[in-house]
Amino acid sequence: MMPQHSERGAAAVAVLSNMDPWEANLVLNLRLWCEGSSGQSQVWNEYRKALPGEHATHECHAFETLVHTIVSSAHRPLVRHQVGCSCVGADEAVFVNLVRMASEGHLNDAALVATLLMGPARAEHVALLAGQVGACARKMSRQSIQPIPQTAQNVVRLH
Repeated sequence: MMPQHSERGAAAVAVLSNMDPWEANLVLNLRLWCEGSSGQSQVWNEYRKALPGEHATHECHAFETLVHTIVSSAHRPLVRHQVGCSCVGADEAVFVNLVRMASEGHLNDAALVATLLMGPARAEHVALLAGQVGACARKMSRQSIQPIPQTAQNVVRLH
């Protein structure tokens, strides 16, 4: 039996194939980023391929800051599935909903959703970052680029 903390946030609540492409890619980038330096390199490369020069650096840094802020402020370790897994866990779904709401301009709702993962002190800041990340993720998805995997602290990989 798995430790109790890894069960929370692990429940499969969706599948990648039923999500908008930009949302599925966002989940994959989150998984890759949390895998460590190899996965982070893949995410950086995706941004570099999809966006021009300094814009790629700026946008990927926003993604990095968003993930780091959430992971470092999380109530408990975030649970994610392996990069190749087709299901989406509850924590991953909360992340996507946070980014979707923020990128649609619903910053107050996004800040509230952020508190499902972390304390309220940084929720507004996270909502603003999530809006930027979401707008960029939508743009990159239109250019159709696929990522692949490596291990962030305070994140538990389920399967």
